[in-house]
Amino acid sequence: MSRRIRLALAGVLLAAWALATGGCASPEDDRTLVVLGPWTDGEERPFREALDSIEKETGRSYVYTGTRSLRETLVAQLQAGAPPDVAVLSSPGELAEYARDGRAHPLPEAVAGAAIPPWAPQVTVTGTGDGARTRTYWVPVRIDLKSVVWSRPRVADQEPVWCLGMGSGATSGWPGTDWIEDLMLQRGGTAAYEAWATGRTPWRATKGVWEEWGRLLTAHGGAPDPRSLTDSFEALGGGAYGLLNRGDCTHEHQGSFIRRHYGDDVRPLPTARYLGGAEPAGQERAFEVSGDMAAVFRPSAAAWDLLSRLTSRDARESWAGHAAPGERPFFPGGEVAAGPPSAATREVQTLLDTAGRICLDASDAMPPTLRDAFYRAVLEFVGAPRDAALLDRLLERLDAERRLQLDAGAFVLDDLCDSPVSGGPAG
Repeated sequence: MSRRIRLALAGVLLAAWALATGGCASPEDDRTLVVLGPWTDGEERPFREALDSIEKETGRSYVYTGTRSLRETLVAQLQAGAPPDVAVLSSPGELAEYARDGRAHPLPEAVAGAAIPPWAPQVTVTGTGDGARTRTYWVPVRIDLKSVVWSRPRVADQEPVWCLGMGSGATSGWPGTDWIEDLMLQRGGTAAYEAWATGRTPWRATKGVWEEWGRLLTAHGGAPDPRSLTDSFEALGGGAYGLLNRGDCTHEHQGSFIRRHYGDDVRPLPTARYLGGAEPAGQERAFEVSGDMAAVFRPSAAAWDLLSRLTSRDARESWAGHAAPGERPFFPGGEVAAGPPSAATREVQTLLDTAGRICLDASDAMPPTLRDAFYRAVLEFVGAPRDAALLDRLLERLDAERRLQLDAGAFVLDDLCDSPVSGGPAG
């Protein structure tokens, strides 16, 4: 059965589920449902509008809480015994941890059809009474394309002066892990990328891509500005955003969400174009992707109904329709009609549609403790990218953490790469 037919059948199941649960609310369903997610600072407004449209359909009440400290907030709520009904996270590795602990709940059959790979791989969880069971636990509600470089057309073909900002609060360092992951994917291919990201390959196998990134960072002499370790990946201060607007760099390696800080004078091109050699074509064109995945932490008929509606065409059209053309979210599984997108948005969609393979963000898929160690290692490396002895020590530390996680059985995700599924805001 083709991917598109499976998606169509999933849509039918989701619609049937929504109809079946929409008219038979229990006292538990009458309370306000809480959604915890990552969108703040105005980025959450279109999502709130989509929730409002769902509220009008169901008559139920929903409240959204956004935070940049998502992991810390969710852990605190779980420890207090007051989890949100639905949480939207960008880390499948973290979600898998919650699934193993029994805090995230497996999807009912009617909702599982929206668990589209590679964003929602199956997780094998060892139960107490029925042995190991393989299920899906979350669904992607929004996606982003990585493996892209942003620049203004007049400098696109010049030798890059790379923008660099590692600051992101508790997750500082992730813009650098994106570089390592992308280089690993472009240089090693999807099989090597997947083996490394899922713990089967030692970190010393990545040494060459760290060294290549170091050469990119020091191409114009000297080391990166020490401020890049703490500078925000997006905010310039004084209400200004977008590293390309600083005036001291020409090219930015960043995910598709960054386009919200620019006009159509900033456009995306594949990372492979800047790495030397012929750019891959067809099935060899591999892109890294990320996603915002929704899981249920307080199961009820109303919570499962909300999950099915968040992945419906109606909710996506509302979400996209209330977003600015340059901020339109991308979705897996099908395009939505919401008026003309910005030029940069349309170009990202084209890259998604023409990719040969897409692979889930490697650090997002790793067990959280290894992911956090990866962030810290990147920060140390940026401080001294020419120090070969330091790099060896960093890789040894990461390998030690990898072995600990292997021994603990924490690597439970396997299939991180897949053929692309068309979908996005263009209509």
